[in-house]
Amino acid sequence: MNTKYDGPIVDAHQHFWALARRHHPWLAPGVRVPHRYGDYEAIKRDYLPADYRRDAAAHDVVATVYVEAEWDPATPLDETRFVTALAREHGLPNAMAAQAWLDAADVAEVLAAQSRFELVRSVRHKPAHAHASSGNTLMSNGRWRDGYAQLAQYGLHFELQTPWHHLREAAALARDFPDTMLIVNHAGVPGNRTASTLHGWREALAPLAARPNTVVKVSGLCEAGQPWSVEANRDVLGTLHELFGAQRLMFGSNFPVDGLFLSLDALIDGFKTLVSAWSAAEQRAFFHDTATRVYRPVDLSNPSARTPR
Repeated sequence: MNTKYDGPIVDAHQHFWALARRHHPWLAPGVRVPHRYGDYEAIKRDYLPADYRRDAAAHDVVATVYVEAEWDPATPLDETRFVTALAREHGLPNAMAAQAWLDAADVAEVLAAQSRFELVRSVRHKPAHAHASSGNTLMSNGRWRDGYAQLAQYGLHFELQTPWHHLREAAALARDFPDTMLIVNHAGVPGNRTASTLHGWREALAPLAARPNTVVKVSGLCEAGQPWSVEANRDVLGTLHELFGAQRLMFGSNFPVDGLFLSLDALIDGFKTLVSAWSAAEQRAFFHDTATRVYRPVDLSNPSARTPR
């Protein structure tokens, strides 16, 4: 008999923003950048800890991980200061994936500065699309890889968001830098749910699964023009469970972005249904233990408060 999880949750992938500050170019009025979800105008509104707590009220979310949100790249440390201030005032978030452009001239200084913040556990720099001349992304660029090589020095993980057909480059990255944990965002971005796409996505993920320094965030699984549903994601969860095991998977809401498709309550409840056939220990790993191990959440607002262990 399947039993739905009712324990503590660490949301390993979410965002906050205060748009009056105009620090997110893609969220500015009148701006529309290409987005895999299509029209994202509905999320051009403030989203802060009180909003998240309201949306998650039906579930026992004990900690969250803020992921950089395309803040103005000229001032990446200002995003970290903004997030740290939120954490001190509101108790959320409890860990952070900060912005750092790995091919920038000042990457060493930025990584060193980011690593000194109490919440920062990782950095993200999307490697963009393949260059027409080589078919490769920045993951194969020497200057970018030189920046990546510095992550271990500062004890930082790397957050990878890239379409699934670039994941073989990611497997080479994990192989070449075994001391750096590579966190695959949005389940490797499978895209649509056609049989051919899911087959290609699985084949691309398999080499990453063979690398022990990789984990996967099961987040951002919505599709433009399609409603989110349990059935649409059942094969995705099954494949991830088979390849990585629950101890290398973690839940992420991608809120407020996935709020374009459904409520946070419905999203969490849907994932609880998707993993309900897993053992109790596996469900807890997926919703809590993996993220706790990877991100070591803290409560900056109350150092004596209970934090996940």
